[in-house]
Amino acid sequence: MATIVDVAQMAGVSTSTVSHVLNATRPVREDTRARVEAAIRATGYRRDSVARAMRRSRTDSIGLVVSDVTQPAFAEMVRGVEHEAAAAGLTLLLANSGEDPARERRALEVLTERRVDGLIIAPVGRSHRKEMADIQQRGTPLVLMDRLGGIRADQVGVENTAPMRDVVLHLVEHGHRRIALAAGDASVPTIAERRQGYLDALDEAGIETDDSLILMGSGLAADTRRGMTGLFQEPDRLTAVVAVSTESAVGVLEAARALDLHTPRDFAFAAFDGFPNADLFRPRISTITQPAYEIGSTAMQLLLGRLEDDSNSYRSVRLAPEITYRESCGCPD
Repeated sequence: MATIVDVAQMAGVSTSTVSHVLNATRPVREDTRARVEAAIRATGYRRDSVARAMRRSRTDSIGLVVSDVTQPAFAEMVRGVEHEAAAAGLTLLLANSGEDPARERRALEVLTERRVDGLIIAPVGRSHRKEMADIQQRGTPLVLMDRLGGIRADQVGVENTAPMRDVVLHLVEHGHRRIALAAGDASVPTIAERRQGYLDALDEAGIETDDSLILMGSGLAADTRRGMTGLFQEPDRLTAVVAVSTESAVGVLEAARALDLHTPRDFAFAAFDGFPNADLFRPRISTITQPAYEIGSTAMQLLLGRLEDDSNSYRSVRLAPEITYRESCGCPD
């Protein structure tokens, strides 16, 4: 049976726009309305699925659990979720797990006790995935956001492995062989995937992996700063660094500043996620920027589709990030 997500994809609009056409809750341009109505006819979408949902006990609220809401990428994802939820007439209840499995478990307990209609979760590294599966089995649909895998569920995130591979190979093409990876907690799926992209690039370039150049740990800025300070001071010093997150990137730059090292003069540098307004830095920082807002809005669209019809197959969506090479990796301005 077709869902509102199918209609939205065929019409090239958001699910909230389809909802506005169906319910006349907001003005919609005539050409957009025509595309939506044509998609409804083509897919055979029937509103009786909405009627069935309305007859069920609903709270018109959605729970969102984010592993670290202070990070710019997660903040943008929250904005994307909230925009789609508001357009659908739903209230968003937000919890920040702070990368703590116990806090995440408690947040899930509280939100399910409040009988939210559905959940969107950006899990912590060592999350209790079995509990999430149990929540599904008890009838509360959920969507995994950003950190994927572990359970069968709708999920949306960014491509991690191939973009990281491309950036490392870019540094290799610029003559770098001792390339450090400021990573973090490998139990976090995104970190593991980005680390794999780094390893794939070295293998493709015929460069032997030096585990001492892979900085694992918590990924927090303070830990990264301490680890990078040691790496920068090694006799056979690195010539380039790639950070897997904004947090680890901050640690790299703090260590470099303390040692009076500068990019790209002393080392080339690039970061996954990077910084808002990266063009304002001098030198400007090369970044792999994920479409965080779109990840959040897509997560909400997937959940809306699941709320209307939970019989469809689970969907896994990967969005492409944008790689921007700037002066920090040695590219000309």
